[in-house]
Amino acid sequence: MGASATWLKITLSMKKIGILFGQERTFPQAFVDRVNAIAPKGISAELAHIDEVFQGRSTGYAVLIDRISQDVEFYRAMLKNAAISGTAVINNPFWWSADEKFFNNALSLSVGVPVPKTFLLPSFERPDDTTEDSFSNLKFPMPWEEMVEELGGFPLYMKPYSGGGWKSVYKVESFDELFAAYHDTAQLVMMLQEAIDFTHYFRCYYLGGDRVHIMPYEPRNAPHERYILDDVQKDKKIWDTVHEGVLKLNHGLGYDFNTVEFAVRDGIPYAIDFCNPAPDADVNSVGEENFEWIVKNAADMAIERAKAHKDGQMNLRWGTFVRDSVKQSV
Repeated sequence: MGASATWLKITLSMKKIGILFGQERTFPQAFVDRVNAIAPKGISAELAHIDEVFQGRSTGYAVLIDRISQDVEFYRAMLKNAAISGTAVINNPFWWSADEKFFNNALSLSVGVPVPKTFLLPSFERPDDTTEDSFSNLKFPMPWEEMVEELGGFPLYMKPYSGGGWKSVYKVESFDELFAAYHDTAQLVMMLQEAIDFTHYFRCYYLGGDRVHIMPYEPRNAPHERYILDDVQKDKKIWDTVHEGVLKLNHGLGYDFNTVEFAVRDGIPYAIDFCNPAPDADVNSVGEENFEWIVKNAADMAIERAKAHKDGQMNLRWGTFVRDSVKQSV
């Protein structure tokens, strides 16, 4: 065997893990360094390099960790092409770009995880290129009083049915504030949701399999003060319920890299936010202890996926909602 043929065989046998990222800086390099420090021979990691993107052509990566396509549509299309070409993309780009918060609430109820009562609202302004005739099937006016009553009265939250980062989230204390907020949302499709007056709050990391990290959290604090190192009122029953809820939601949704937030009212954890395709992993906000857990478990998960990677076939993960639906339809 010639030198070039030997080089090609070695190259094809290597399993590369890439991480695609945007403005964040602390996590990507720490992730790459950790993978390269612990990965077995034949597996390596790097900051991903994307050259030309041609239909159906492999990127050369066995695994790609996606931390940016929620903001950059070019990457979203590229990752779908990578997935159909055999790359294990984390998170599944077909699923996360199709799901949204209102549907996820319904799925949460179906797997037995409580969520706040929520109504879906049409956008205040008609979308571009539509007219009144486009909404012939929608009844007007909205039954605002009945909806507010069913949600338990004010205060309530109004938030986009899809999106994140606390953008366009309003806490409303009256009908005047509700209508003013609704007016501001323009063409966004919104949700109207009951407020959970919580005694405990948790932000939980999930990184595939049964990897769950529960972090006591205070969302009302400044960002750098939200993560609490210890919960002095730790209740084992609540923590166990939260842990189980994280697994149910992520196994159902099919996320491998996600955070789930729970607000606890009267001893019951309510899932508040649980579809985050690129959750915060900056050491400056999550803190050293949480950062170490995230880096270690993200590296372990990526290496597992690289080991399981099979050339020439789809290597994506799908949640039980999709898998069970497919089984029932055949």
